[in-house]
Amino acid sequence: MPAHLTLFHHLPGAAIEAIGSRLRAACAGQPCFTLEVHDLWMMGRGVAYRLRSPALARLHAELAEVWRDWLTPQDRQLLRPHVTIQNKASAEQARALHDRLRSGFAPFEVQGTGLLLWHYRGGPWEPAAAYPFSDA
Repeated sequence: MPAHLTLFHHLPGAAIEAIGSRLRAACAGQPCFTLEVHDLWMMGRGVAYRLRSPALARLHAELAEVWRDWLTPQDRQLLRPHVTIQNKASAEQARALHDRLRSGFAPFEVQGTGLLLWHYRGGPWEPAAAYPFSDA
């Protein structure tokens, strides 16, 4: 799986066609946008970059409203966008990586260029579709 941030953790697999149609429509009118990588997050047994983007927050809120009846409690929470760098490590390994990254960290920007839809069928995640933003 490429570097990514998760907008929703669980949407119904049986509705994959409807989900794809909604993502296609949302991305068709969405220009690429900047995400500010503004901090590091020590997650206990891992480390992540924290991100900020008003455009991402709006896009997420619009999709969450459309899919509100499908969303799990986790997906109904306020989006806290992040990109995981390390996960499921020991606490000591995570702390060491966090400290090493923190010592040289400076905020930077990345571009959001589209959305990916993945399908989980009990094994590894499978790519289902890619939806580039309108100017990607």
